[in-house]
Amino acid sequence: MAGGSWDSCQKGTLIVRIAPTTVFKIGHCSFEDHLSVLKPPSSCLKMDPRLCAQDVLRCHLCENPATPMHCDICHIHLCKACVGEHLLDETSEHKVVPFKSRGSTFKYPLCLKHSSKQCELHCEQCCIPICALCVSFKDHKGHEIVDIMKTLDNKKEALHRELQELEKSIYPKYQEIASTILVQKANLNKNSHDLTTTISKHGEDLHRTIDNAIRKLISDMDKMATAQLAVLKNQEEEIKCGISEIKQSIRELKKLLNSDDASLVAAYKSRIAKFRKLPPKLPDSLPKFIPLKIDVEQIIRHFGSLSELPIKTEERVYIIGSSRAVSFPTEKPFVDEPRIIQTINTNYGDTTKLPSISCISFENLWTCGGDNIIRLYNMNELLLNSFKTKSGNIPVDIAVTRSGELVYTDFNDRTVNIVKNAQIQTVVKLRGWKPCHVCITFFGDLLVVMVSDDHKKSKVVRYSGSIERQTIQYNDKGQPLYSSDASTYPKYICENKNLDICVADYSAQSVVVVNQAGKLQFTYVGIPSSSDKGPFYPVGITSDSQSRILTADYENRRIHILDQGGSFLRYIDNCHLICPWCLCMDPNDNLIVAEYRTNKIKKIQYYV
Repeated sequence: MAGGSWDSCQKGTLIVRIAPTTVFKIGHCSFEDHLSVLKPPSSCLKMDPRLCAQDVLRCHLCENPATPMHCDICHIHLCKACVGEHLLDETSEHKVVPFKSRGSTFKYPLCLKHSSKQCELHCEQCCIPICALCVSFKDHKGHEIVDIMKTLDNKKEALHRELQELEKSIYPKYQEIASTILVQKANLNKNSHDLTTTISKHGEDLHRTIDNAIRKLISDMDKMATAQLAVLKNQEEEIKCGISEIKQSIRELKKLLNSDDASLVAAYKSRIAKFRKLPPKLPDSLPKFIPLKIDVEQIIRHFGSLSELPIKTEERVYIIGSSRAVSFPTEKPFVDEPRIIQTINTNYGDTTKLPSISCISFENLWTCGGDNIIRLYNMNELLLNSFKTKSGNIPVDIAVTRSGELVYTDFNDRTVNIVKNAQIQTVVKLRGWKPCHVCITFFGDLLVVMVSDDHKKSKVVRYSGSIERQTIQYNDKGQPLYSSDASTYPKYICENKNLDICVADYSAQSVVVVNQAGKLQFTYVGIPSSSDKGPFYPVGITSDSQSRILTADYENRRIHILDQGGSFLRYIDNCHLICPWCLCMDPNDNLIVAEYRTNKIKKIQYYV
């Protein structure tokens, strides 16, 4: 039994020893207040009180059970007779108090330099406890010395505040976050299950499509074989008839040769000319199956992809004095005032305006204008490279692949071309459509804005190499997403970091954003301002590392910045932009702006 002992008696009476001075007697015995009253039989089993966990307190020096005194420094119990002897011990200090007042004396730490002394002071500069002797040493000369009790009180006050904050603010918030994680785990499991079902169903659809293609090929093969077999059988019958006639002719000729009947010989009509005309020869070639090489990467890309999982965490900002924590995305903050950090003067003139740029590194960018030459500049205005288009036509737009290869569109030639190892290769050749603007996706696909030959339709087409993978042209109601006059007014295009496809439709005076599947997400038509010089005509468009969309407002000489949901965030309207046209980003999230009228390129910093 915890805190006591059991004694058993011969007469079946159980004695429970709760404490040194209290006994419960269960059975015929009665409750007594003192052990001395209890007279258990001599046959009862008793415990040695020295071995009992609830033994009486004894003097540390003489083991007397009466210990009315206590040394708070040495933490030992003393009887009155031993107090004097204990105080005579000069190896350390002592403070003897009544037993009931034990623990009331503060335990001063022992000095590290003077082991027999207690530290009753505290050096604020050194942040250590010291004794009175330490004060005179040069180590603490000129330092602020305070009573250690004052330091202790301040420390305890700080500890109390910390305890209150932990109990009332931080701990509840951690519990809330833990609950949120449980919900997130449940949502993750459900989402994984739903995605698995969706992917499996899509896989079944793909298997069904492949099975249908196989069945169609087999059916086509069967039809071809049946048709060919009918032709063969027909000719076989004709040949059998011919053979029969030839045999008949042979018999008749032999008979006539052995005959002396002149009238029979004279009446014979030769059919040799008919037999000399042999049956037509049928082709002996058989149908063949020509399998294409299975491109696993293209199959995976064509099958679909998972949207990127944002691994980046969000910083939880704890507000002191509040039980709530506010979450902010770890995003780059805007500078108060965007500023031009570099200006480049290009060689383009009044007749060869600068409509398109594409940044390939911190220092270099490709440009194209109103002539058939595409130029590579560095940020020091040095022309590094240039070449003419394959057809000699003026390129409409340019883009750079993730591996640094240049892509350009040739409207009049109906081609999209790529430059590899200084050689121009045609990637896409269109019929009935003409390519206008182009961008490169995260997965390396081409997104091409194109217009029909009659200039009545516009669409965006995704290409993997030369293979058309997707067409984006209509919304859910079957209405055109884009205006039709892409050949006259620009429709610059970019892919956002969340894989949305953004088109700046100049003629429609709007920015049209669809998701990766081509479903309309939003249309942005500008934010009217008192400083507007004209309507909103978006031209160039790009996105930064924060998935923010930037578009050039040509008429009003400013840049609109939107979040990925289409909400307006701010303007860049203080950099003296003159007809901003094309936009792109450098690797540091600096905005590169090509001005149509001045043919200048300006690098603008708008993040901290």
